[in-house]
Amino acid sequence: MVSPKIILKRSLLILCLLSLNACSSIAYYSQAIGGQWEIFRRSQPIENVLIDPATSAPLKKQLTAILKIRTFASEQLYLPDNRSYTHYADLQRPFVVWSVFATPRFSFTPKQWCFLIVGCVSYRGYFSEAPAQALAETLRAQGYDVYVAGIPAYSSLGWFTDPVLNTMLAWPSHDIAGIIFHELAHQKMYIQDDTAFNEAFAMAVEYVGIERWLAQNGTDEDLATYQQSQKRHQAFTELVLTTRNHLQQRYQENGAPDKLHAAKTAAFEKLLAQYAELKKQWGGYAGYDNWFAKDLNNAKLLSVVTYHDYVPAFQGLLAEVDQDLQRFYKRVAKIGELPIEERHKQLGL
Repeated sequence: MVSPKIILKRSLLILCLLSLNACSSIAYYSQAIGGQWEIFRRSQPIENVLIDPATSAPLKKQLTAILKIRTFASEQLYLPDNRSYTHYADLQRPFVVWSVFATPRFSFTPKQWCFLIVGCVSYRGYFSEAPAQALAETLRAQGYDVYVAGIPAYSSLGWFTDPVLNTMLAWPSHDIAGIIFHELAHQKMYIQDDTAFNEAFAMAVEYVGIERWLAQNGTDEDLATYQQSQKRHQAFTELVLTTRNHLQQRYQENGAPDKLHAAKTAAFEKLLAQYAELKKQWGGYAGYDNWFAKDLNNAKLLSVVTYHDYVPAFQGLLAEVDQDLQRFYKRVAKIGELPIEERHKQLGL
């Protein structure tokens, strides 16, 4: 077993290398090192948790299922076969990180944060909420639209053994499986400086993974529940993407700020009205109420767009290879080697 001291040194080395301006980001990297260290400190093999008399029966049931999901991910989805998601850590908080998304007032071009190794990404993550909110306030004062999102899981891209976290376990079982498939997909494939490509690829793997997991291990009721939730999520996503497309067209017209502000206000009012109609079609299902409740702005739309904009392109690639995941991964890897403009052209974007 690697000693905690060596792990901490490794964390320090990696996180210092990540920054393009580390000398001006000491506080940020200190919290990142501390957050990763806390995860390591609290992590223990799932087998140990299962034999611990203090472990509750519901947690044992969830973790037992997760070990099966983890095996399925490698054997059936051809995702990395390593120790990630074979350990468990209870962080005693609702989210593992809080991510800050930001855009200009009249644009969907995301603010980028750049790091060595991982490249530039369209969000900045913190292991506690307070500094994330502090950055959000700073960006708002600079005129940005800002959204802070609590995140239940993240991938270290294979640098660490990513554990199952308590922050993942409040979700339905199929969503827990999806989170694991999604994060392992990032370990399988990650392209620097292309957040939308990376997230859409991981979402495509997540979706096909859940379908195959439930087909082999779920009941008819489980599959029906998932498919119903997917229909709702697709309707929600289409609503957000349509609003983004409309606003993006208006922003590109370069009108006067007061006219752009009026168009933006009208678009978000329409979005809320359309969501109210969706809820009626859903029989009053209120699962997206919290998302619509406050802070509707460009950055909040971006947080959805980033994950979903390119998913149909990846699903199309998978269909072209007859749903063969191994061939799919090879195709995606070749596309990932292209310059970003050519890469997106290959995806039909």
